[in-house]
Amino acid sequence: MLKTPYQDLEDRFRRMDALGGALSMLHWDMSAMMPPGGVESRTEQLAVLKILGHEMITDPALADLLDAAEADQHLNAWQQANVHEMRRAWVHACAVDADLVEALSRACAKCETIWRSARENADFKAVLPSLEEVLNLVRQEAAAKADKLGVSAYDALLDQYEPGGRADEIDTVFTDLSGFLPDFLDDVLAKQAAGPEMMPLDGPFPASAQKTVGQAFMTALGFDFDHGRLDESHHPFCGGTYDDVRLTTRYDESDFTSALMGVLHETGHALYDQGLPKDWRGQPVGADRGMSIHESQSLLIEMQACRSREFLEFAAPKMCEAFGGSGSAWDVDNLTRLYTKVEKGFIRVEADEVTYPAHVILRFNLERAAIAGDLKMADLPGAWNDGLKDILGITPPTDREGCLQDIHWYDGAWGYFPTYTLGAMTAAQLFAKAKADVPGILPSIAKGDFAPLMDWLRTHVHAKGCSLSVQDLIANATGESLNADYFKSHLKARYAPG
Repeated sequence: MLKTPYQDLEDRFRRMDALGGALSMLHWDMSAMMPPGGVESRTEQLAVLKILGHEMITDPALADLLDAAEADQHLNAWQQANVHEMRRAWVHACAVDADLVEALSRACAKCETIWRSARENADFKAVLPSLEEVLNLVRQEAAAKADKLGVSAYDALLDQYEPGGRADEIDTVFTDLSGFLPDFLDDVLAKQAAGPEMMPLDGPFPASAQKTVGQAFMTALGFDFDHGRLDESHHPFCGGTYDDVRLTTRYDESDFTSALMGVLHETGHALYDQGLPKDWRGQPVGADRGMSIHESQSLLIEMQACRSREFLEFAAPKMCEAFGGSGSAWDVDNLTRLYTKVEKGFIRVEADEVTYPAHVILRFNLERAAIAGDLKMADLPGAWNDGLKDILGITPPTDREGCLQDIHWYDGAWGYFPTYTLGAMTAAQLFAKAKADVPGILPSIAKGDFAPLMDWLRTHVHAKGCSLSVQDLIANATGESLNADYFKSHLKARYAPG
């Protein structure tokens, strides 16, 4: 039977999705399992597969197929949304030629590998030439996409991660937060200092025990280990495919909280991936709705739910059992103080909710300057240190705690960072609505039952895939557009009550 243009497109994009899944697995292996000697062959594998994927989506036949599918009056709403997402992916891909795709793939794989040892040794100069090469290629990509999309170079990169996102709109939100946070942070730190003293938890905390605890909480949250696993890497991440989700974290045997919060954060990502609509697997409309929504799911789990007192009522006995903890330091009151401790720190992934936006705003400002050509990579360490001092009043002791701490830029992910704070705002708004709709969510969490929360998220976020825009998804789920009020209210209630 002759296929319709839409059916032909579905078949083509299903094959592209399978190829993308293979790429994701190779990236996971590169970060978590691959021996150092595999870099050269892995770089070649990634480059070849990315070129094949680019050839598939830029096939000249797609232009006519997309036109015909868009004119098809018999498509239902999901199919129409699928064609819309196909068109969006096609426009992005066709803006960049195959040579640039290959060059970027090779440069990013090389730079990421060098970054690992550079970070470990706090040696920014070792990775600088490779980073400069990556940025040069990213700027070429941004210029090409900006021309096709009719937006600025930075917005063209941002659009890859936040469909329809614009830097000017984000700047307005971040300016608002920048005006709110400094005085609020001072207030929180003053109240914290005047409160009960926090008792430290004595280690060591063996990595094996930390992994066991992490997996137990993943199970409680609803992670399906028949379709995923937990491993280690230099930088925590979530990758793989919908049916084989790969999480990683990193362990510090003197402090188990960092790895645990990393696991819970990545589990939020994984639950979103596992909850996407199964009927649309392999199609663009069945994918996640961009990175601010993805980050909202990880931050909702890590920050909103799993730093709550209710979660610690459930978690404390399990932590005590795993690490042999006893005494008043392991009481829920003290654990709550420890888990909601606010302090000015250097590391973004370990930052508390109050200071976290400052880390994101710093990166947003730096990457915009770099893409615009106003910041040279040789000046990045100094600009980073100056920016962190301005925004938090602290200076990293080395570049390991400074501009080398995140993998994103070294792996070619420019325009990504704003989605973290947009995600935090979205998480607060979604969680507030979920609690209003289902009053039993927090009492259930105190018993280790996350089903009421996950059922709400599955219905209002996960099952929607890409069938709605970011703005419509948030409005449909919460009844209003995204705003910072819920995030501010959450911070006030948790960190500066009264």
